[in-house]
Amino acid sequence: MSKQRLLTIPPARTRRPCPSHASPLPHHAHAPPPLLRRRRLSSSSTSSPSRRWDPRAAFAAATERVRAGTLSPEDAHHLFDELLLQANPVPYRSLNGFLAALARAPSSAALRDGPSLALALFNRVCREEAGPRVAPPTVCTYSILMDSCCRACRPNLGLAFFGRFLRTGLKADQIVASNLLKCLCHAKRTDEAVNMLLHRMSEFGCVPNVISYSIVLKSLCDDSRSQQALDLLQMVRKEGGACSFNVVAYSTVIHGFFKEGEVSKACDLFHEMMQQGIVPNVVTYSSIIDALCKVRAMDKAKLVLQQMVDNGVRPNMYTWNSFMYSLCKNGRSKEAAEFFDSMTSKGLKPNIIVYSTLLHGYATEGCLADMINLFNSMEGNGIVADCNVFNILIDAYAKCGMMHEAMLIFTKMREQGVSPNVCTYATVIAALCRMGRLSDAMGKLNKMIATGLQPDVAIYTSLIQGFCTHGDLGKVKELVSEMMNKGMPRPNIVFFSSVINSLCKEGRVTDAHSIFDLAINIGERPDVITFTSLIDGYCLVGKMDKAFKVLDAMVSAGIEPDVYTYTTLLDGYSRNGRIDDGLTLFSEMMHNKIKPTTATHGTLLNGLFRAGRTASAKKMIHEMIESGTTVSLSIYAIILEGLCRNNCADEAITLFQKVRAMNIKLDVAILNTMINAMFKVQRREEANDLFASISASGLVPNASTYRTMITNLLKEGLVEEAENMLSSMEKSCCAPDSRLINDIIRILLEQGEVVKAGNYMSRVDGKSISLEASTTSLLIRLFSREGKYREKIKLLPVKYPFFGGATVE
Repeated sequence: MSKQRLLTIPPARTRRPCPSHASPLPHHAHAPPPLLRRRRLSSSSTSSPSRRWDPRAAFAAATERVRAGTLSPEDAHHLFDELLLQANPVPYRSLNGFLAALARAPSSAALRDGPSLALALFNRVCREEAGPRVAPPTVCTYSILMDSCCRACRPNLGLAFFGRFLRTGLKADQIVASNLLKCLCHAKRTDEAVNMLLHRMSEFGCVPNVISYSIVLKSLCDDSRSQQALDLLQMVRKEGGACSFNVVAYSTVIHGFFKEGEVSKACDLFHEMMQQGIVPNVVTYSSIIDALCKVRAMDKAKLVLQQMVDNGVRPNMYTWNSFMYSLCKNGRSKEAAEFFDSMTSKGLKPNIIVYSTLLHGYATEGCLADMINLFNSMEGNGIVADCNVFNILIDAYAKCGMMHEAMLIFTKMREQGVSPNVCTYATVIAALCRMGRLSDAMGKLNKMIATGLQPDVAIYTSLIQGFCTHGDLGKVKELVSEMMNKGMPRPNIVFFSSVINSLCKEGRVTDAHSIFDLAINIGERPDVITFTSLIDGYCLVGKMDKAFKVLDAMVSAGIEPDVYTYTTLLDGYSRNGRIDDGLTLFSEMMHNKIKPTTATHGTLLNGLFRAGRTASAKKMIHEMIESGTTVSLSIYAIILEGLCRNNCADEAITLFQKVRAMNIKLDVAILNTMINAMFKVQRREEANDLFASISASGLVPNASTYRTMITNLLKEGLVEEAENMLSSMEKSCCAPDSRLINDIIRILLEQGEVVKAGNYMSRVDGKSISLEASTTSLLIRLFSREGKYREKIKLLPVKYPFFGGATVE
């Protein structure tokens, strides 16, 4: 960039609406302001004011009003009206102080755009015959004006001011040079700013300082060029010189890397900064912790936070809440609570936002006891619960079906003088609708309206979904009509499709079809998802003929079935033992040039294996591989399970070993299948090794894993090993369920281990663990008068007297 180029920069177009008095400088404003002209008289003034006007006092008072946010544009223009009527000159310091205050004034009710007003007032000084009333602009004046241009989003005008500044012959200082860089950067001319910084500033007698570099570094980072910013920073640091970067410069580039997702580069620069002896401040730490939390690098964020505290930097409330929010969002509310306690022990007082964050974390994870304990501690710590806090509690209890507790909180809320809002009523009404308590839900709606609150779309949607689910379609029509009369958008086909799908999954396909008809009657047009959901419902209940009638209606409505529709029908045939019809439909699908998905192939393979047609399934797998179709993990799971189901365990184990060699990330379900297969073919040691490898591969054994191990160990007579496995299960916080206990009882009884079986029968409580019908039948058969173990009946727990002969007969 040359000096000549700066001299010819035209005024900028405004980037946003500005007051009419803030237009770009007129042509004559680019000439030096008049210094000695005749006094301009107001057209409405015929005589001099009676009082003497003190310009310093007037501008000082106006400057204070700007800082207080009480000076309006009209007041400012009135001040300049006075200026142009007076003979007393205004010192440049007074004018500069006033313009600088305007440039930095935050938006307020009185003054929305201070920078634009500063430019408009300077225009008046230049445009109107101010005479000797205002001293000539100084270096400071031009610096303020250039800064105002940047703040008013008019950087090109700022460059024009710099050109005018050069023509005055004034010598640039460091502040003017920095504002020039800001104007270039704001004008998206960052490369020119870099050139100016590195090669041209010396022409103006200025040496770049850390502020100059920080301006350019920020612009590069804002343009997603953080690597170039880092290169510039490291180049200057290596060359040495007068400029020494501070924490702001480093923090700018670190933040830029985080914005671009370059977490490792940001962390590396953070460590480099500390090695340079630059101590991070609270802003640096907060930026790093917040960025790490956003990318879910919680462990790294925790380390940085600990370092922050160890270095004596107190986390501000934003950092505190940001870290806790991220922990809670990732299901780590217990850790958030530990951090909460550690911060309070160091003297930091949490505000209601921090409390709300932890309460919400507890609520989301279902830790209701911890939630209510924290809530009860708020009052003792001087924190008054607001509506949002009560809404969190009510929602937590409501989602757990604990409506009695939810309503107690609702009552307590009102007793403490906190009025429920629309969100509160929406939470309660939605919960009541989910529970089928529609009369109570309507009662809450009426009470809500009586208090002056109007229901929103969410409340109507909950009610409509509730009445749809429970069959009152007349009420649905009434509510839809009410919504439309209030100008609210009625539920669309996406909503009705969701309701239809839910009903179909519950086997209530008739009710789902009624909702389908209702949606059409109120003017909604079913789409492919709606039709496919209804087709799926009929397939699930085995009514394939009706499923195809819906398909015919779909085609008649001009909607072509897609791959998901065909896959749904294929699944219906598979479930109902009609795999040949499924294969025929698959051929039709291919003829219609509809490309099958992984789910389509999986559905057919599952159907073939269920029908015992292993050879056909193997042929299909071969065809998939030959056609280049990717065999996904879900397909491998179906193949392995199908082979095991059809007594091809050895073949399944061989395939499994090949899959493991491919470094495919396996899930626990597949491992459970293979453990069971290995036991079936007497390969117990391999099964044990595979079980041991689960934790080593980063997976966690689930209830099904333990059930597979325990039942197979018992079948092989390894009772002690099975009991050890059960103990390990309980220690890993995976409680044995009713199915497992019944399996254990049956296996032990069949092996004659009556005493041990009796010990497990003692766990039956009729609640979480109950005797299954097959277990009861076995007990009756073994301990009746003609039973095999009749003489051992006294070894059973005393709570089972009904197996005595008189009762059985």
